[in-house]
Amino acid sequence: MFSLIKALWRWFTRPSAILGQGLLLFFGLIAGIIFWGGFNTAMEATNTLEFCISCHEMRDTVYVEYQQSIHYSNPSGVRAVCSDCHVPHAWVPKLIRKFQASSELWHKLVGTVDTPEKFEAHRLEMATRVWATMKATDSRECRNCHSFESMDFTHQRQRSREKMEPVALGMPSPDGTTCIDCHTGIAHKLPLVERDD
Repeated sequence: MFSLIKALWRWFTRPSAILGQGLLLFFGLIAGIIFWGGFNTAMEATNTLEFCISCHEMRDTVYVEYQQSIHYSNPSGVRAVCSDCHVPHAWVPKLIRKFQASSELWHKLVGTVDTPEKFEAHRLEMATRVWATMKATDSRECRNCHSFESMDFTHQRQRSREKMEPVALGMPSPDGTTCIDCHTGIAHKLPLVERDD
């Protein structure tokens, strides 16, 4: 076995007697561009609303809830799709998130949340994971669309203004809160939490 690997390695690393190094480099660059284009196209295709709701687990639960939210329909006509809130825009964090999403494919295959009852049973766990991620990134995905500079604090409720205006002026939140701390359930219904009464 070792001799086979050694022979393959020698063949792979031996200079070509037929093609020049420039031609090999050229073909390598073309192959790299094709691979990169295909990879990036696939990554962007998995960021579409159509892809996100292509499985019934999403289409029949959180998509229905999202359609009732301000992120789906609002006076300004601006719509945030799933990836706007759940996938970072920057390339490296986006790539990391896509690798993390591979566990979601596993759960799709084994049927972890393939019925409404199973989905509800796991809703708190899934929501808690998303909230923790958003908290860890200081609600980065919220800030991709919402900026303090664009907010008109005079049109906000008093409590909202008291929380957001100081942060907009550069003061850190005294208790470390970020957007998701106050805005859980903004696009999806909140999980039922069992109480120990």
